[in-house]
Amino acid sequence: MMGAVNSELEDLFHDKKRVRNPLVPIGAFMTAGVLTAGLISFRQGNSRLGQKLMRARVVVQGATVALMVGTAYYYGENF
Repeated sequence: MMGAVNSELEDLFHDKKRVRNPLVPIGAFMTAGVLTAGLISFRQGNSRLGQKLMRARVVVQGATVALMVGTAYYYGENF
């Protein structure tokens, strides 16, 4: 049963290319790294640094989402 579903999906999306942006995984890892560093700072009692890192996380995460949306928009007509 699962094989039939997979083959149907492959037939449906056969003509579509998957576009990969190498910057998106880098942005995701940077977001995770800044988040981890911020949580460690909070845990150690350094709330000022933790707040700065959380703000940096928001900026990095926003840039990553913008890359994803921009890539989808740019290559959207080529699908």
